[in-house]
Amino acid sequence: MTPVRNALLICVVFLCGLEETVLSQYGHCVGNQCFALFQKPQDFPGAQESCKTSLGQLFTYSETDLVNMLAALPRGLSGRFWLELHGAGRTTEEASAGLQNCSSVSVTAEQKLEVLSGLCSEHLNGYLCQYTLEAPCSPVQAAGGAQVKYQGYGGFEVLDSETFPQATVAVVEKVGGEYPDSRHLCFSGVWMAAPWACEVLDGGCEHSCNSTEANKRHTCVCPAGQSLHPNKITCGAGPCARCAQECQREGDAYVCKCSKGYRLAQDGKSCVDVNECEEDDPCTGEGEQCKNTQGSFQCWCREGFEPEDGVCVDVSICLKCEHMNCNKSNGVYECVCNAGFRVSAKDPTKCKMHCTERDCLARCDKNTENGDADMRQCDCPDGYILHMVNDTAMCSDIDECENEQCDHKCENFLGGHRCLCNEGYTLYKGFRCEPTEEPVDDYDGSGSAVVNPTEASTDPASVPSYIKAGSALGIFMFGLLCGGLILLVLNMFRRCGRFELSPLKHQNIDIFHLQQVSTETYKRLSFDKSLKNDSQIP
Repeated sequence: MTPVRNALLICVVFLCGLEETVLSQYGHCVGNQCFALFQKPQDFPGAQESCKTSLGQLFTYSETDLVNMLAALPRGLSGRFWLELHGAGRTTEEASAGLQNCSSVSVTAEQKLEVLSGLCSEHLNGYLCQYTLEAPCSPVQAAGGAQVKYQGYGGFEVLDSETFPQATVAVVEKVGGEYPDSRHLCFSGVWMAAPWACEVLDGGCEHSCNSTEANKRHTCVCPAGQSLHPNKITCGAGPCARCAQECQREGDAYVCKCSKGYRLAQDGKSCVDVNECEEDDPCTGEGEQCKNTQGSFQCWCREGFEPEDGVCVDVSICLKCEHMNCNKSNGVYECVCNAGFRVSAKDPTKCKMHCTERDCLARCDKNTENGDADMRQCDCPDGYILHMVNDTAMCSDIDECENEQCDHKCENFLGGHRCLCNEGYTLYKGFRCEPTEEPVDDYDGSGSAVVNPTEASTDPASVPSYIKAGSALGIFMFGLLCGGLILLVLNMFRRCGRFELSPLKHQNIDIFHLQQVSTETYKRLSFDKSLKNDSQIP
């Protein structure tokens, strides 16, 4: 404990007797003397002992001390109080022996005094004590028309004094003010401003005091819902008490503020949560979604995404994989197919059959109601044909090159084929080779161009190879011929008025055009019809 703090405690002990006896509410000090009234029924020996216990003595009355005694008595007070007459004191032993002539003073409401004597064993209304002061304080100088009230320890009010004992508390306040301007403690002839050491009168704080040993600081604290007044000692609503969260001073005024994640409400004191997800979505990563919380937010992974290493990884494809198998490759999840299958190039979630040999076993689903091999439903990979070998369903690779679908060259492989073009030609529509517009510059030295095949699509040609350029020209000429015949018929019809094709009305005509026949059948019927007509010619 520091020397200053220790001295303060001793100062408090000096007036501790005033609190222990709870005797007085009034006192008066002049110079280095203080006079106090204690209102407690007591006999003369008890009054002497009480004054001694509080480090004083029973007040000694003389004509010169009359003014000081009157100043210690509040107006309207009445009763009889023990005191000593100058030069006529009684020792405690003498008073205890029941001797007469113990002095007292009778006080009326009009402050009329009369010194009396009576039995020392009587219990009067109280007694008067006096104290010799060491290092008293002079009055506090208050500015701005403020008034000062002085209180001794335990609420002892010092009235109209020129000096004040140690441990006296001076409260400076404006007339009619709700809160005091400051509070001071008399110590060694100096007034100390509150808050002082928390161990002494709770630091002068209205509510409670908090001390920090690290920096020897003492501060006043307030209960929940109240804030510390600018005077640093009292608690009250104040300008910031209405604020729900924070308060800041701006110029000469105090304004309410809100913590991060909140916004000040229209009432200017409440705080409402800010929905960051609606106002400015902070979750911008792939697969992230925002979830609002009180005063903040959280970024979550959407359905189909899983958190990995602080990011959301798309795993939705794993829920769609046909074979329910998924694997992560280069940070991306991909579907995996069972043995004998591979991922479809058209749909990454589907699996298609795959054969690495020229002949593979077909995959069949047997009909449970019939074990016949013909009732089995078998599948083969693309580019393979299904056939039975000794009651076993097999898949064999189709050699698409046998159909001569490519213009120049064809290369067959398992499950497909590709068309190739000679040098100077470009593959068109997967099977047709057309001359390139640029001249051929590369030669092999023999005078002929080097043939470098060009790969074609692995899918079969969409247009049959027998439709050549000559076929297209023939179809074009046939269309022109038909158009000319139609124009000729229309011209004849206009000239003759009515045109009838009597041969079409013959009853024996064969309506072969209403039947589905092959080309050979059509030619045979037409040939027979011609022979019949020739035989009828005369």
